[in-house]
Amino acid sequence: MIGWFFSRSCQSVAKARLTIGGAKLEKSGGFKNIMAYVSFQVADALEQPFSDGQFDLVLSVECGEYIPDKRKFAAELARVAAPGGTIVILSFCHRDLGPSEESLQPWELKRLKKIYDAFQIQGYCSAADYVNFFESLSLQDIKTADWSQYVAPFFPLFIRSALTWKGLSSLLPSLLRGGMKTLGVALVAPLVHDAAKKGLSKYAITTCRKPE
Repeated sequence: MIGWFFSRSCQSVAKARLTIGGAKLEKSGGFKNIMAYVSFQVADALEQPFSDGQFDLVLSVECGEYIPDKRKFAAELARVAAPGGTIVILSFCHRDLGPSEESLQPWELKRLKKIYDAFQIQGYCSAADYVNFFESLSLQDIKTADWSQYVAPFFPLFIRSALTWKGLSSLLPSLLRGGMKTLGVALVAPLVHDAAKKGLSKYAITTCRKPE
């Protein structure tokens, strides 16, 4: 069984992807079979309504950024993972701190705060923090990698498309619903791209395995 955890803002995207995938299978009659095993549930990520060891694969996609207590979040992911199960976290992170650093530099914190405020997120931690969380839980085969190169093309494309008439028209419904919040997200996209280029932030994958 797979547990796929994502923030509320990603739910419509996930459902759209599922619908698209289902449409391809509908011709072969496989859609109903898949939907019999798929469900969506909104819940508190720090108090998950799942039993211990329920999922063979636990996948968190861009969820940790929205959670204040990331250590507890990691513990919850480990709790619901089955013995021998795999845990995967995909998340935007700030850079790892150097050996002599206790925190990011003031200018870095200031820049990141603009991103946090625009996206209404709690903040980033580092990929090294996720590794430390998993180590404290005695999880095994802990690995992390920087996947920034795979998401880097998105930001220039988003910025360029948003400046076209078609792009502005597509943003209009969101602007009507979200007002200045939506506009703020669009305007801060260059900051996100610049932070990644400067090495201040990265898109990291962290994986581990729960002991048998």
